[in-house]
Order: sequence, then C-alpha cells, then structure tokens
Amino acid sequence: MRKLKITELKRLSPEDFKQTEKIPLIVVLDNVRSLHNVGSVFRTSDAFLIEAIYLCGITATPPHAEIHKTALGAEDTVEWQYFKNTLDAVIYLKQKNYSIFAVEQAENSITADKLMLENHRYAIIFGNEVKGIDQAVMDLCDACIEIPQFGTKHSLNISVAAGIVIWEIFRAGPFQQVPQCVPLQHLSHSDPKLF
Repeated sequence: MRKLKITELKRLSPEDFKQTEKIPLIVVLDNVRSLHNVGSVFRTSDAFLIEAIYLCGITATPPHAEIHKTALGAEDTVEWQYFKNTLDAVIYLKQKNYSIFAVEQAENSITADKLMLENHRYAIIFGNEVKGIDQAVMDLCDACIEIPQFGTKHSLNISVAAGIVIWEIFRAGPFQQVPQCVPLQHLSHSDPKLF
C-alpha cells in the first residue's frame, strides 16, 4: 500500500469549509482546563464537519498559542461561541430543540457503540478533567453516553473521548449523507477487509 500525498487528500479550503453543510452536532466543553484538549476538540470537529463548539466557564477561547498547537488552524474554521455558564449554553440549545447528551459515567448511560440516532440536532457535553460534568448540567441532559473501559483507569483524556464519541455519533446517525463527508473515498467498498 502507498501512503497518500497531502495533495491527494482532497481537503477543503477554509473558505469552502465555511460554506459546506455541517453535521447537526454541537460540542460543549464544560469548564475544560487543558488548552491542548480544547485545540484537539477543534481539530476533530473540523475533521467531521461539526456545526460548532461551545466553550463554557474556564474553558479557554481562541486565539491562543496553546490551542493552536493542537488545533493547527481548526480554531479558525470551526464556529465557536463562549458562554460564561454551561447551564446557559444547555438552556439555549434546548430552546433550539437540540437533544443534549452528557459524555459521562452515570446511571442509565448508553454505551457509545449502542447509539442509535435519527435525523435530528444533537449536542454532546464534555466536562472538566477532574470533576467531570457539573450535576446541574447533567440534570438538564436528555441522555448520557459512556465509553466502556476495562482497565485500571476510570476516565479518558477529553481529546480521546471526543474523538471516540464524535466518530460513534457520525457512524450511528444519518450524517454520512453530507456531500463532502466521504471518508476514505479513495478505497473501494468492495474490499471486505476495509469495511
């Protein structure tokens, strides 16, 4: 197999990205302290054409050199908004008819691989690296997504968790129909080893 050149990846320009239809998904960061996590979420959100990121509480906002280190410019393509209080962001999303999912370990959670989504608008919330999502925010969520873990640790880094959950939402929903969202388009669907 031959590694693809950067010119073969058919990437969107920042201008085209802004004009492209987005997946109806908002990522909410609830008091996330690590700027590297924030930057990584921007980069993952760019990769999957996420509608926007809501940065709440102590979560840093662009422009910032530490965010840029991991976002690599995605902080300039993905729409974002700042809310002083995460509850205000969640209330706003509920008024706009988004289904709100916490990504947390909680009673009656749904494992990420069991998600079944309809053609609807969604928001996913990731909490503080130590305290998680505030309980008052959890109380307003429609459901909770949990990533199964089997080792000695009880949590994943937000940047890793965001990648897993965003992929599972993309995979579980009707979002593959977005025209520019054709992952691995250079591969054949007839190859059973790849799909």
